[in-house]
Amino acid sequence: MPHLIEVAFPGNRKEFFEWPEPEPPPLKAPIIVDADRGEDFGYVHAIGELAEKRSRGCAHGCGYSPGTNEPAAPARRALRIANDADVRQAGSMKKLGADARRQAAEKVKGAGLQMKISDAEWQWDRRKLTLYFTAEKRVDFRNLVRDLASLFKTRIELKQIGVRDEAKRLDGIGRCGRQYCSASWLPELRPVNLGVAKDQRLSLNPSQISGACGRLMCCLRYEHEMYVTARKRFPKEGRVFTTSKGEEKVMANDIFQERVTLRAVDGEQRVLSLAQFSLETGFVPPAAAAPPTDTATETIETAELAGDLALVDELIAEESGSGGPAESDEPESGALRRTEAPQDAAQAARRRRRGRRGGRKNRGPKQGD
Repeated sequence: MPHLIEVAFPGNRKEFFEWPEPEPPPLKAPIIVDADRGEDFGYVHAIGELAEKRSRGCAHGCGYSPGTNEPAAPARRALRIANDADVRQAGSMKKLGADARRQAAEKVKGAGLQMKISDAEWQWDRRKLTLYFTAEKRVDFRNLVRDLASLFKTRIELKQIGVRDEAKRLDGIGRCGRQYCSASWLPELRPVNLGVAKDQRLSLNPSQISGACGRLMCCLRYEHEMYVTARKRFPKEGRVFTTSKGEEKVMANDIFQERVTLRAVDGEQRVLSLAQFSLETGFVPPAAAAPPTDTATETIETAELAGDLALVDELIAEESGSGGPAESDEPESGALRRTEAPQDAAQAARRRRRGRRGGRKNRGPKQGD
């Protein structure tokens, strides 16, 4: 039975192939695979259960076969293990790609096109040259393709990518001192909005929470669930509790050290552990709610695109949740409104938009007309 394997190519590009031999190839083995109108060279990145799991979850995966729980068979096959001559030939492709990128950049500059050539990748058999570029607007590069085809005497493919994909291809070291997550382990680049930065109590200064690509850092997204879940164990900041020293207000929560900062009426501050705070106040955290779903995040992003900032704030507040028990049996009016708002947020937004569009249409005359 053929094996499913994941093969890594230059520029952190990965694809899945079918290995027809009885035994799967070893990890990190150089391999020749079936490519677009020819053959390509890569290294075995994953085999067995790991390859099947990545196939189900990755953006470049095969997905599931219809009606089964098995990954779908990839469209192409791996041909053979590469020999020493194949490896040497693949090593020369890197220098050829760098030369091709410089020559293509000169052609772009000469044509006056508003685009940036980020990377160039030769297919192993040199039957195709793929040029990756970024551009703010749509670019008509038909004449450029013809010029490049006559220059390199091969099939030319131009692919427009985003700045996140550019950082993934070029790789580098982030401000944390480690390799970019997008280039090392992150399987899919998903959008990141300011809502996740607010939930993590981070500075909203873009220069402090942006990565090398100029967009919000990818780590804000996959760390978000941990922050939201951890904060549910702490009292809500700004609430007043009765402690051994009287009434004190919660000023800050340290979810990593599990400490709560309190301030008394006279302005004196003190720091208690979460366990000690619970003993003094009788605070019991609410049951841990499920982490925010992708659907909720997508709803926030949709509201942002629509420009409905009020709806964005309501959805972010609902997604973040609020810890801490009520101080009385009767809910506060503000808390009641926050509970009811998300249910009718979409209708309220539509009513507001209708009001702005309607103006004075179908209204009666003004008083005194």
